[in-house]
Amino acid sequence: MMEIVGIDHIVLRTNKLSEMIHFYCHILGCTLERKTENAIGLTQLRAGSALIDLVEVDSELGRQGGGAPSITENNMDHFCLQLKATSVDELSRHLLFHNIDVGKFEQRYGAQGYGKSLYIKDPQGNTVELKPQC
Repeated sequence: MMEIVGIDHIVLRTNKLSEMIHFYCHILGCTLERKTENAIGLTQLRAGSALIDLVEVDSELGRQGGGAPSITENNMDHFCLQLKATSVDELSRHLLFHNIDVGKFEQRYGAQGYGKSLYIKDPQGNTVELKPQC
């Protein structure tokens, strides 16, 4: 029997690589893990114990998935990042400082049970759920 212990990685296709790196690294706190030096077009960001893979749509790997994601043709519904314990107000202030539209925190169920979370959009239009630990 298999036992899942967390998210290993997610793959996001993009035509806005520099904006995506800025968003995930400078605003959300990921770090650059590695970037392929060939035409494959893969940049990997460390997100806690998981990775966020960014694939450029005009690269060798990216062309396999078709055109760039758009408002009507996103490549996923959303993914959730579990955050270290922080207050809703502190998180909201941080996002607003970076001009990120902050909606309403709501009680939602996730891998660690119920908790307050918030949906935001990244530069490519993907929905990111942020869930601080209780």
